[in-house]
Amino acid sequence: MVGPAARREAVAHLQAVMSLSERRACSIVGADRKMVRYRSCRPPETTLRGRLRELANERRRFGYRRLFILLRREGEPSGINRIYRLYREEGLTVRKRRARRRAVGTRAPILVEARPNARWSLDFVHDQFACGRRFRVLNIVDDVTRECLAAIPDTSISGHRVARELTELIGRRGRPDMIVSDHGTEFTSNAILAWSKDHRVEWHYIAPGKPMQNGYIESFNGRMRDELLNETLFFGLDHARSAIAEWREDYNTARPHSSLGYQTPAAFAEVLTATGSPVAQPAPRGVTQTAEALIAAG
Repeated sequence: MVGPAARREAVAHLQAVMSLSERRACSIVGADRKMVRYRSCRPPETTLRGRLRELANERRRFGYRRLFILLRREGEPSGINRIYRLYREEGLTVRKRRARRRAVGTRAPILVEARPNARWSLDFVHDQFACGRRFRVLNIVDDVTRECLAAIPDTSISGHRVARELTELIGRRGRPDMIVSDHGTEFTSNAILAWSKDHRVEWHYIAPGKPMQNGYIESFNGRMRDELLNETLFFGLDHARSAIAEWREDYNTARPHSSLGYQTPAAFAEVLTATGSPVAQPAPRGVTQTAEALIAAG
């Protein structure tokens, strides 16, 4: 038995089932009688609990740290320890999904400059509609700012389509120095090879069977699957496009990102562009990470 609550329950059980006196039950359990008789004077905090439940229902895959950030944005003065206590008492703990086996060993990262458009990552994720028909989503992520630059769902995406989407994205955002991807047929097609040569963009292919070398986009794919794809039933391509576009906007502008000191990717990109300073804001636990460290950690 750990904690006063468990000891109180044990004393109450001995008194009710075995008809022991309070003194004898406390002696058996090893509890102090003052502790057993204590009644908390703590206020019920009904409003805060209600708002915490509402946020947890809206963001079902968010843990207490991100919920704490959202409450702070709304002006809630409570500290993270109180939020964690209420989070546990309300039974809002996120169920952990089964983790995949992780690679063991050291690997040398590709170092890039701490600025937007230094390196992009591309990859596909797959899902299916309610009718059972499968579709795929082309995700494009800026590895430095962690922004999702594009999330394009369709039933079929060829190499020519990838090249066309990249051309439109460059017209809006500018040309990247490097693009990283796996050896998928869409990324190794003649259309992509010609596109990278025409636009003078270095295209880096990760080693076969080594998705950890493309860790930024793999991490993003995991967040998308956990928070959107596994939580949403898509009824058609139009529904998927609107839901994914809405989630992408929320990811860039509202969702706290733990690798950026719990800033949003859009806010971090603005600070990086305006000041040139690569230092992120401290996380709620007091952990500070710089953009150089974030980039080298890949």
